[in-house]
Amino acid sequence: MRRLIEHYRFPESVLNLEYDCVPSPTEGFFYFGDGNICYGSCSAVAVSKSVRNGLPDASADVRFDGPRLRLPFDADLLIDNLLMERYPADSYHAWDKPLRSVYYSLRPLLPVGIRKYMQRAYLKGWEKIQFPHWPVDSSVEQIMEKCVALAMQAQNLDRVPFIWFWPNGSDSCAIVTHDVEAEAGRDFCSALMDIDDSFGIKAAFQVIPEDRYSVSDEFLSDIRDRGFEINIHDLNHDGNLFLNEEQFMRRVIAVNAYGKKFKAVGFRAGIMYRNQRWCHALDFQYDMSVPNAAHLEPQRGGCCSIFPYFIGKLLELPLTTTQDYALFHFLGDYSLKLWDYQIDTIRKRHGLISILVHPDYIKNERAQEIYRELLSHLAEIRDHENVWMAKPGEVNDWWRIRNALTLVRDGDDWRITGPGCERARIAYARLENGGIRYELAPSKCEALETTVVRLPNS
Repeated sequence: MRRLIEHYRFPESVLNLEYDCVPSPTEGFFYFGDGNICYGSCSAVAVSKSVRNGLPDASADVRFDGPRLRLPFDADLLIDNLLMERYPADSYHAWDKPLRSVYYSLRPLLPVGIRKYMQRAYLKGWEKIQFPHWPVDSSVEQIMEKCVALAMQAQNLDRVPFIWFWPNGSDSCAIVTHDVEAEAGRDFCSALMDIDDSFGIKAAFQVIPEDRYSVSDEFLSDIRDRGFEINIHDLNHDGNLFLNEEQFMRRVIAVNAYGKKFKAVGFRAGIMYRNQRWCHALDFQYDMSVPNAAHLEPQRGGCCSIFPYFIGKLLELPLTTTQDYALFHFLGDYSLKLWDYQIDTIRKRHGLISILVHPDYIKNERAQEIYRELLSHLAEIRDHENVWMAKPGEVNDWWRIRNALTLVRDGDDWRITGPGCERARIAYARLENGGIRYELAPSKCEALETTVVRLPNS
């Protein structure tokens, strides 16, 4: 129950589930209920190597042993397999590492039109990728919700308490980030901060410390003095930071040193290349390099989650919406249609709305107009839909505070203990009509707030 407790902050004594899963070298895809795709070992069904084949459903083999829920798999391992991208990603024309290295070595010499042509050729077929689900994948949350609902059924519980996801009862959370990729983007940062400030939104700027442009103390101070954040963006953005483990471990020494020099606690890899198995070497508090569903990224895959999660001591803040570059240049979409859908989907599931817009790509009026519409929409849901508009560092701080809080019995009720508990709220997961309904416990002078999350049919 490690991942369930981490996500919900349940009291460990509340739910009781076990697994009947003989360790097996055979891992593959299978369903756990309607539409819930899992990857790993399962003692009940013959797993599939590909999601393109008809997948067996393991939900019929769930057993109730008195108050215990017995699963034919290790739920923690299945969740980790998705979060850590341990499943085989559907590549569709993916470049191998040598070709990737050649491309990025030649990239500065290639005209923009040629680069865009090559990028579109690489992405051809992205819409055929069946997993993760596009344009938002919440498989991790669906698997956890189904496990909770079944465990509640086993123990005849109508509701279980947990610590609400966001501070002060916020419905969900949104962050805005800016990766600064070239000198022209660096020079546009001041104007971009003006645009953000006009909507009362503070963002995080990810700065490349080597080769691309000079990073002066004055540039960094201007960002901080205006209330924005600074993070490290790769080392030199040449596409080769994660080329192999030896190179990563050599380069990460410099990356960590720049983090201390720039007083940055967050990191994002260039071009969203990543290997979560090596992230223990990053001397940062949080990372933002893992997409939710990476259909339009050079490295496919995705964490299949819309919430922060821990990779050891490092907190991952996944990118849960489409980058501006992909939206404008790959999809040719200068509208809010896709962003609106993603934001609305994530908000309804109370997740993290993570936005990435580059100063390099919104200097023209057409792109700026769309970006202003996006900021207007974010300000609207902040002001009227109880969405917490935060900076990534603030999300990191809260998620660490929440992770250290504890729910304890207080007579017939519950209370939260630990530093920062004054910002936390008790909530309940209530079993109702085959779905889980989340209820925020009422605070003073406040009626009970409810929201329904329907589970797929078993």
